[in-house]
Amino acid sequence: MKAIVHVGLKPGVLDPQGRAVADTLGRMGYDEVQGARIGKVIELDLTGVAEDKVDARVKEMCEKLLANTVIESYRYELVG
Repeated sequence: MKAIVHVGLKPGVLDPQGRAVADTLGRMGYDEVQGARIGKVIELDLTGVAEDKVDARVKEMCEKLLANTVIESYRYELVG
């Protein structure tokens, strides 16, 4: 089974990387870009976890390590 975790900054949290990307794209002629937010995608290959426990385990991983829940939000999907 695989868990795909998407982590991004919460609304209102400054994103200097996103601003730099949006500014650079504007200077390159992509005037339609008004803003950008940078996030991360983490793919976890999971084995040996009972199917009824996978959801709780992935949530625990996100809360403890994968996302800084003070400034980031996360969502995940389980595949397979």
